[in-house]
Amino acid sequence: MNDHLYTEIEARLQKLEGKAPRSEDRKEILHQFIAFIRNKADGGLPIYLNFICTHNSRRSHLAQVWAQAVSFYCGVPGIYCYSGGTEATELFPATVVALKASGFRIQPLSEGANPVYSIKFSPNAHPVIGFSKTHDHSFNPKAGFAAVMTCSQADEACPFIPGAKIRIPLTFEDPKAYDGTDLQEVKYLERSYQIASEMLYVFKQVQRSS
Repeated sequence: MNDHLYTEIEARLQKLEGKAPRSEDRKEILHQFIAFIRNKADGGLPIYLNFICTHNSRRSHLAQVWAQAVSFYCGVPGIYCYSGGTEATELFPATVVALKASGFRIQPLSEGANPVYSIKFSPNAHPVIGFSKTHDHSFNPKAGFAAVMTCSQADEACPFIPGAKIRIPLTFEDPKAYDGTDLQEVKYLERSYQIASEMLYVFKQVQRSS
């Protein structure tokens, strides 16, 4: 059995271990997330997480992929991660580049304006299926999930997410501001690693309580 992360991803997470959230306010938001996962796990229920951003193109995908990989790394079972937007666009190519740079194995499953990708973090684990979609797309869960709002625009535009058990405003700055600049790659990696670090904080706390 190869029930482990790819080496590069595991090495990155090991570097991020022990990093605390940026502020007490941020920690408070993360602890809402932790409490939701713990409550579901204590009841023996599957845990559905839907990461939502305006275009489902950058931050929501980074959060979906890292949350799935980190939950696997921490040995927290029953985690099912999704993402969506207030509108569908595409999984932006620079997001794919940032994930590849961390060791994710990514293969296109379809082409066109909104391609579908297989995103693997472990040789044997089921890959994340990445493509842009609205948060209420048929691919996503319909009830009992945590709606994790990864951008302030979506948080403001969607005051109500049908079927969500809880709404968590875990927003991140958009690396889109650096598209087409010399800083694009650096800034996408910076946001990717920030998200990875916070997912690691969440699932390490869950792991310790299990």
